[in-house]
Amino acid sequence: MSAKSSPLSGLEYLAIVGIILTWGINNAAAKVATMYLPPMLMGGLRFLAALAFLFPFIKPPFPEFRKLLVIMLLTGPIHFGVIYLAFSMAGSLSPLVVASQLWIPFTALFAWRMLGETMRAPAALGLVIAFLGVAWMSLDPHAIGDLPAIALIVFAGACWAVATVLVRKTPGIKPLKMQGMTAVVAAPVLLLMSLIFETDQVAKVQAAPPIAWAAVLFAGLVSTVGASALLFWLVQRREPGRVTPYFLLTPLVSCSIGVAFLGDKLSAQLLIGGAATMVGVALVALTEKRGKPEEQLAEAA
Repeated sequence: MSAKSSPLSGLEYLAIVGIILTWGINNAAAKVATMYLPPMLMGGLRFLAALAFLFPFIKPPFPEFRKLLVIMLLTGPIHFGVIYLAFSMAGSLSPLVVASQLWIPFTALFAWRMLGETMRAPAALGLVIAFLGVAWMSLDPHAIGDLPAIALIVFAGACWAVATVLVRKTPGIKPLKMQGMTAVVAAPVLLLMSLIFETDQVAKVQAAPPIAWAAVLFAGLVSTVGASALLFWLVQRREPGRVTPYFLLTPLVSCSIGVAFLGDKLSAQLLIGGAATMVGVALVALTEKRGKPEEQLAEAA
């Protein structure tokens, strides 16, 4: 039995739990931060904090830089700018977190169209179930007011999926280097967008409570740097397909925080729609065709 096919160790399970908790808490932290800070400013500050730690990893070579620039724009200012805008607009966290998982079926769909990858029948069925689940969840009276925000989350997921497919066509770059390069692009772009489109930044920064700044630092350091380092460590030791299905538990953490601390209300329709979405996403994730090992490492970025 090879090392990669042997049972996961206790330390590896701890790393998986750490990533799930970090990502789950980070969703709630982002929602809290955008209650006090403008969303573009929040995104720019997040990437500035990350860049302070990731800058040493940004070293040549930079293969296919034009393609990398597209990936960095999609995964940085576009994806997170839209995500934080949606968080600032929405009253509830839970529907947004569930809808954000659509990036997984989007990736399978775009890989099928752009790369000619095979889409197996269970994955195709899962894709349909996932989108129907989001539609059903969004029509609930408790969520319909957040429909514009949910639509933005779906768009952000599509952007992330396109970037994921482009990464598969790009020579492998270590995740922390890719994260650092993304921060170099995302921080100034988001701060410039904040300067152009947002107002009262100085007053809001001065009035922001400590919990808002803790949320920004958590997103920039613990999530962007810490969770990424753990993920890279895992996929160096194991095939991504062995560990990534566990990350489908992330919305459970975020939704639990939303209900317990942020006033989210879960109706039967929301629960059914959310459960259907996650079942569909799981079908796609568990049947998706895996790339070559170096492609899988790149996807971890």
